[in-house]
Amino acid sequence: MVLKVMGQGWMTVYRMMKSDSGLASPEDLQSGPLNKNPRPDQLAINDYVDRSRRMHRNDLENIPAFWAAGLVFTAVGPPGLLAQVLMYGFVAARLVHTIAYATEQRHEVRASFYTIGSIAVIVMAIYALIALIV
Repeated sequence: MVLKVMGQGWMTVYRMMKSDSGLASPEDLQSGPLNKNPRPDQLAINDYVDRSRRMHRNDLENIPAFWAAGLVFTAVGPPGLLAQVLMYGFVAARLVHTIAYATEQRHEVRASFYTIGSIAVIVMAIYALIALIV
């Protein structure tokens, strides 16, 4: 998941460079080694770049919660099978969600895999909370 979060950021940069557009901030229009001839239209939304940016934001909204819940969850000593199902399930759901997003599948497809991953994190958090309280 670390590679997914970090890699998606670099994918966004790659797409900006490839399309020569989709820059995010006005200061990105300053001339430099990677953008020798900046143009105002480079700030226009480019779906190719923006899709990658949205995927990265989605990762940042979900994966850190998995890390936090997973850390506490494993610290309380859950049954091995439960830990495997929840953790591998989250990773698989996120990877399929990424594929669905990258291939422009409709919202219901992406939402289904988001839901699977989200439920896995919620179950880990509730399990850990109960184990810490009891």
